[in-house]
Amino acid sequence: MSQITTHVLDTTRGQPAAELPITLFAQVDAEWQALASGVTNSDGRIAGLLADDKVLDAGVYRMHFETRCYFNANNEKGFYPYVDIVFELDGDNSHYHIPLLLTAYGYSTYRGS
Repeated sequence: MSQITTHVLDTTRGQPAAELPITLFAQVDAEWQALASGVTNSDGRIAGLLADDKVLDAGVYRMHFETRCYFNANNEKGFYPYVDIVFELDGDNSHYHIPLLLTAYGYSTYRGS
């Protein structure tokens, strides 16, 4: 399993947010460097965002969710054109699940399991 996983749920519709582009970045010397990207599947997940054997170093990372693409595809006007979730890894090789609960006018996240 990828060290970083995500799950996006559209809480307005009560279903997974499919076809939502996501990019994972690492902060390197105050710059953001893209590491991986993908598009959520019908379950709102990206299988294999990182290779199973890829271990990220301790540091600050960002998941960029292109919510405008998702809302446009669903003929919906959203207030947030994108959502960035910035988090810090301690380098212990743990699994990190970064979920996003999404509506057109709000979102929330938490450290999942």
